Amino acid sequence: MTRFAAVYRALGMIIMLFGLTMLAPLIVSYVTDDGAQSAYDEGFALTMLCGAFLWVRYRKCTRELSIRDGFLMVVLVWTSLAAFATIPLMLHLGISFTDAYFETMSGLTTTGSTVLSNLDTLPMSINLWRHQLVWVGGMGLIVLAIAILPLLGIGGRQMFKAETPGPMKDDKMTPRIAETAKGLWLVYVGVSTACVLCFHWAGMSWFDAFCHMGSTMGLGGFSTHDASFGFFDSPEIEFAAIVFMLIAGMNFGTLFLAVTGRSLRPYLLDPEAGWFLGVTLFSIVLVAVYIWADGVYPEFLTALRHSAFNVVSIATTTGYASVDYALWPIFAPLWMLFLSSFVTSAGSTGGGIKMMRALLLYKQVYRELVRAIHPNAVYNVRIGGHVAPQPILFAVLAFGFMYMVSVVSMTLILAFTGLDILSAFTAVVASINNTGPGLGVVGPSTTYEVLNDFQTWVCTFAMLLGRLEIFTVLVVLTPAFWRQ
Repeated sequence: MTRFAAVYRALGMIIMLFGLTMLAPLIVSYVTDDGAQSAYDEGFALTMLCGAFLWVRYRKCTRELSIRDGFLMVVLVWTSLAAFATIPLMLHLGISFTDAYFETMSGLTTTGSTVLSNLDTLPMSINLWRHQLVWVGGMGLIVLAIAILPLLGIGGRQMFKAETPGPMKDDKMTPRIAETAKGLWLVYVGVSTACVLCFHWAGMSWFDAFCHMGSTMGLGGFSTHDASFGFFDSPEIEFAAIVFMLIAGMNFGTLFLAVTGRSLRPYLLDPEAGWFLGVTLFSIVLVAVYIWADGVYPEFLTALRHSAFNVVSIATTTGYASVDYALWPIFAPLWMLFLSSFVTSAGSTGGGIKMMRALLLYKQVYRELVRAIHPNAVYNVRIGGHVAPQPILFAVLAFGFMYMVSVVSMTLILAFTGLDILSAFTAVVASINNTGPGLGVVGPSTTYEVLNDFQTWVCTFAMLLGRLEIFTVLVVLTPAFWRQ
């Protein structure tokens, strides 16, 4: 039997599980008679058949997944599910596989970039499918799978370690990984329900409320309208979105502990939470004062309103826009994109290097400065009162280096293809941070449709790289991984 038989067996189960998620837009398509029924019929049938084939072919392999299997499993899941998700878009909208794969990868990786326009006139089922991808991708289909697959004899510890963001991957909130996954999903579903109700109470229709809940909780930024949140022009809706974007930008493990313990103490003990909120609030005031002083808005409260929404949106890597902030003085949108690189917490649905790694990098730099002045001094890097182990510090330094190398390399590649440097740089940053809109030709008032196929694939790879935190993808691409 093939070396990765256990991976293919588990992959078959996950593909079939993913196929079931097509039933919701399929039902909506039949109810609304939007003409996309056959696209979902074929997509559902093909997805279930492929998943069933893999499971039947390798069903006799029941061994536990190894660490190497876990890495391959994660990469295969994210790449293959995005491919199956393209079927309704290609069949009904008639777009190319490149554009459809970009759209679905953007959804599953919670990036929120889009190549589609005229969103207001898209069939309801297509908009539902796009937003559903973001919601499912937010917590990760891997986490959903490991809550269910143990019942089928497939362990998930290795998959969880490979997919879970943040440097502290060995931390467990409950003794069994399946219970952890179930707990995370229960909290995720509970907060998502509250989000739908708040959006509807603030003035959205039930359909818009559900769709925007998906892209808010997943921090994905898809919208049912070309103008994004500018379509609603409602302070109440924007406030509701800000609250839930901030919740989704913090560690869901901390939220899990706070809910189960019925106490805010876990947030007080979380070393990331205070920095996340502090940096975000400081940036809101900074940008508001800056654009008000520059005369973009005559009243400070108006500047504060638009600053609060758009800063939180970009800093949490959501990607919504209430106005075309690309028209603001260049410092403001660049600062917002900079925030998207590190502000969100490990264990959140956001992208970037995460606040935990940023804190470790800062403390490591400070330690080197202290050692330069006092060579014999003993100075340990501490996070949350605990000394950070040297292997963690080395891993974070390596991650930071590879993050910068990835951004520079892909920016140069896009520039080589003829894209202007502002668009190239911000497209890569927005993609690898899973943020969505960049600046220039890929700004908040435009789409990624302007890119050619090669440029689109570069951004697609950047989204995958960012979502799986670089090393998960790079490990599978190394020759050593494939040696016996």
